[in-house]
Amino acid sequence: MTDLYGVLGVSEDASADDIKKAYRKLARQYHPDTNQGDAKAEERFKEISHAYDVLSDAEKRRGYDASRRFGGAGMGGGNGGAGGGFGDFADIFNTIFRGGGGGAARGADPRSTARRGGDLEVEVTLNFDQAMRGAQVPVTVDTRDTCVTCNGSGAKSGSSPRLCPECRGRGVVGKDLGGFSLGQPCPRCQGNGTVIDDPCPTCKGAGSTAARRKYTVKIPAGVKDGTKIRMAGKGQAGARGAKAGDLFVVTRVTPSRVFSRQNDDLVIEVPVTFAEAALGAQVEIPSVDGRVKLTVPAGSQDGRTLRVPGQGASKLKGSGRGDLIAKIRVQVPDNLTAGEREALEKFARLNRSNPRERLFG
Repeated sequence: MTDLYGVLGVSEDASADDIKKAYRKLARQYHPDTNQGDAKAEERFKEISHAYDVLSDAEKRRGYDASRRFGGAGMGGGNGGAGGGFGDFADIFNTIFRGGGGGAARGADPRSTARRGGDLEVEVTLNFDQAMRGAQVPVTVDTRDTCVTCNGSGAKSGSSPRLCPECRGRGVVGKDLGGFSLGQPCPRCQGNGTVIDDPCPTCKGAGSTAARRKYTVKIPAGVKDGTKIRMAGKGQAGARGAKAGDLFVVTRVTPSRVFSRQNDDLVIEVPVTFAEAALGAQVEIPSVDGRVKLTVPAGSQDGRTLRVPGQGASKLKGSGRGDLIAKIRVQVPDNLTAGEREALEKFARLNRSNPRERLFG
């Protein structure tokens, strides 16, 4: 069986982004337009394109991975079709996990091939303080719940679903993709593995009904803009009693007037006077918890960064907090009193250093 991961030069646990990057790099290298007349390059480009076509599609990739684990039944190049593809793997799967013999799907649980419910996503807006400290936020979600009339079976009371005669309860039928055969949802039962002759009058055979749910989401301290929080089983109800999907809550954090963020560190610009920068000083600055003292060393230049450990954002992975990074901004007065001007003129006469001397080598 052709190693499609090897064709793209990526590992089996490569992310979708890694697969895309590898494909683009190789496609540019072996594209026929840049290798005119090179038959080997053209063949290599076809291999790369075929590998990407399978591995970039989540469903095809799952089928390919499953076939590799079960010895590569029908997944090699050149011998696809109804006689040796993903359909064979589905038969193996049914035999092992459903206890079937010669008739793989006989006696199967009608719900075993029903589709899992879809995932849902909702956004919540937090101010910066809520994101730093954590919060409990109410959300309302339009979803689907298991039908109470038929308890999710989709069938009218007194009847029950029966195994689909076309896919024999597997929920998939083989599709020839030219290099191998891959399962696709059965058109007769839409992948459920069962058909309903007498649908439930409440849900019309769907097994679920429209619903509006309200949840209170616990937002952990330290979330960023775009953080996803998973609430397992709070998504759409599964078809005909299958497992429900998940609800993903995406945080949208309004920017702070004072702080910016670098991973788990918080950055703040701290204005200091010329005298404080030159002589050194201890100043108070804002923090997530209120105020902290910052020691400004003597001779600090504009733009110097100082670090206050453990005063940043809470870490979502692991424990502890980031740091507070203070960036010094030396303020030059634009309106001097007579006394201030006299003092600065005296300082200028006493100061013999020339900061521009190094410009002349």
